[in-house]
Amino acid sequence: MTRFEVPTTQGPALLDWSAPAASPPGPTGPPPGPAGPAPGPAGPVPGPLSFVMALTHGAGGTTNAPDLLAARDAALALGGGIALITQPYRVRGARAPGSAERQDEAWIEIIAWLRTTGPAAPSSHHKPSQARDPREPLSPLIVGGRSNGARVACRTAAAVGARGVLALAFPLQPPARRNRGSDVVTLPPDRSPELRAAADSGARVLVLNGDRDSFGIPPAHASTQVVVLKGETHSLSKKPAAVAEAVAAWLTGEAFLTPGAETGDRIR
Repeated sequence: MTRFEVPTTQGPALLDWSAPAASPPGPTGPPPGPAGPAPGPAGPVPGPLSFVMALTHGAGGTTNAPDLLAARDAALALGGGIALITQPYRVRGARAPGSAERQDEAWIEIIAWLRTTGPAAPSSHHKPSQARDPREPLSPLIVGGRSNGARVACRTAAAVGARGVLALAFPLQPPARRNRGSDVVTLPPDRSPELRAAADSGARVLVLNGDRDSFGIPPAHASTQVVVLKGETHSLSKKPAAVAEAVAAWLTGEAFLTPGAETGDRIR
């Protein structure tokens, strides 16, 4: 894993990059010289990425959450390059993201850096410190996160050109709150329009929630698959293997690769 500091208008973000292990040079490499093998590449030669996945934390959280790490490992096993992103407000030490508009602006800048200047380059010989050739094709982009991070990914899916959105523990609707000193109960707004915005952008969406999530479970529709994990709460911390299995199935199945496929709810 390699860590980068990414500049944004909201302050620096941190990006931890992981890529599949590359194969060492094969027999087609340079022939041996008189004193042994001729100088060749300094280490394994990386190949093209199957896709690029950028994931981020929930409000007040970190990128070490079990569900994020499980999703990262599943994607790595399928040949993807994975960026675990700590947003600027968390780098500053704040627990709440503040303005959604500024949060989204910084996220869009981070993804742009990842795709144009950072390590997610299409060329197998691209170096993280070099800008890519804009004529080179980009690997498919998947964005996502857990809880508040999933909301950011959904809201910005169209702006970053995401092919897929992974929404872990999507916070559909916070629990009702009783106003202090009153019997009036306030029901926070439903966030399902953010999921619909991601689907309407043309992205394939996977929602992965626990059946005991106090924020509720979003409904599925044609371009949004919902997997519900039994016994899991909003933390999605008990069954990382089930999270990895669901992510891997989505990445390799029709929900990501075949636009227009009908999907629905599945209980695991």
